[in-house]
Amino acid sequence: MFTGIVAGMGRLVGKRAHGGGVTFDLEAGFDLDDPREGESIACNGVCLTAYNIKGRRFFCDVSPETLSRSNLGRLAVGQQMNMERALRPSDRFGGHIVSGHIDCEGVVSRREAEGDYTLFTFTLPGEYDKYVVAKGSVAIDGVSLTVNTCGGGTFAVSIIPHTLRVTTLGELRPGSRVNIEVDIIGKYVERLLGMGASSPDVSRSAVDAGFLARHGYL
Repeated sequence: MFTGIVAGMGRLVGKRAHGGGVTFDLEAGFDLDDPREGESIACNGVCLTAYNIKGRRFFCDVSPETLSRSNLGRLAVGQQMNMERALRPSDRFGGHIVSGHIDCEGVVSRREAEGDYTLFTFTLPGEYDKYVVAKGSVAIDGVSLTVNTCGGGTFAVSIIPHTLRVTTLGELRPGSRVNIEVDIIGKYVERLLGMGASSPDVSRSAVDAGFLARHGYL
């Protein structure tokens, strides 16, 4: 589990085809203190398993499924990426619940200055539009952000100067493709409501659409 608070930018040092997927040689932009072989590190929002950790360098295998859903396959050697180590129980929870499992790719459709801030507008596949809500959370290339406005397959976020400096979001331009992870809570709610009375456990539950609406979840 991650929070979407990026620890720093790393870079892709090398890549090679392996077993239908790709093996990445990566270098973190920060010290990997107390490294654990097999630990999870989010790279551009994608949860990857790190091995052969030496100093700031480590390897990760990227599966065909991950390549099909994310922008990792298009990364060139030398390119920077956002990195975050997995959450520890003692850490501050500064962002939102991020699993590191990318839902889809989105595209930057607009970038404009708003005073000291930068407003980005993204498009995403229509089937994921329902999971993005105004003032809700979304992870873009692993960065936890708050949605300003949304609808019709687009949404906008306002990014502070600090975030542009310390993440790859500052490099985004119209046409750039990004990894998107929608808020997982919405998907679980949809799944529970969709089970209906066909499930004995759900049919006896007091949690339904009316309950969620009364308590401000819908």
